[in-house]
Amino acid sequence: MGFYKSNSTKKISNKGGFILSIAFQRKSWRCTLMGELIAEFFGTLLLIAFGDGGVAVAVVGLSESGRTPPNLGGNWLLITWGWAFAVALAVYVTGGVNGAHMNPAVSFAMAIKGDLPWKKFIPYSISQIVGAFCGAAIVYWDYYRAIDAFNVQHHITSLAGIGGSATFGIFATSPAPYFSHLWGPLLDQILGTMFLLLFILGITDMKNMGVQGNLGPFMIGIAVAAIGMSFGVDAGYAINPARDFGPRLFAWIVGYGHNAFPGPLGYWWVPIVGPIIGGGLAVFVYRWFIEKTLIERASIKANLKEGVVSSENITERV
Repeated sequence: MGFYKSNSTKKISNKGGFILSIAFQRKSWRCTLMGELIAEFFGTLLLIAFGDGGVAVAVVGLSESGRTPPNLGGNWLLITWGWAFAVALAVYVTGGVNGAHMNPAVSFAMAIKGDLPWKKFIPYSISQIVGAFCGAAIVYWDYYRAIDAFNVQHHITSLAGIGGSATFGIFATSPAPYFSHLWGPLLDQILGTMFLLLFILGITDMKNMGVQGNLGPFMIGIAVAAIGMSFGVDAGYAINPARDFGPRLFAWIVGYGHNAFPGPLGYWWVPIVGPIIGGGLAVFVYRWFIEKTLIERASIKANLKEGVVSSENITERV
């Protein structure tokens, strides 16, 4: 940050005949909170456009386009790798502005950690949710014909009915049918988001291994793929309140009704509360078990090195 726009210049003469030029400058909106919010909006839009887009290809795109045999769409790996690439590429596009949170749970964790002022948390979260909403709108506009064809093929007459849940999953998450209560999905979201933030904190901590060569976004994408492959099926691994709530709201508007709100078992709030708790826990877990250890070990090494240098200086003087 540091781009400024000069509005006017005032010249002042002093007794020595020197002319002092004082530039009165005004910050461009790109150098204010607005620039950060637009980056969060655009980054989250990209995340959802390519993440939900990958799910759309797997659920309806491949089969209804005739690019695979009927009833043989994409598999879980297509979805997990699709989200991984979506995360990595969105961070590469917008991360230079403010780090590309694209996730209220990440912003919450960064606020706890002290890397984000608390006053920015709500504006960041709103921008992320709006970006996710718009990303879902892009996916729907591109794939609504495939969704309609899928519904005709499977005799689904209402998006708000039981059959509509198949394509609702393109946009937002829901618990697996083997759950009869929400404690399991809630714990799943807490755990999955805690893992996500642990990976982010470890990858971005230069006191740790220190990812080199601008590979940080790529490795965070790999982390998302790992979570999806290992902990994704219980509740669809939203691990991001904006990623779920924005598209869920859009899906409700276009007619998914009870599949969106309140969702199965009244699930709609779980991908909001669970990730916030998990993100906050991750900061304390990483700080207590990893970061403090790294700091203390680095301090001991520095003191030992300083002691060796001091001993060598004393020897040389003697």
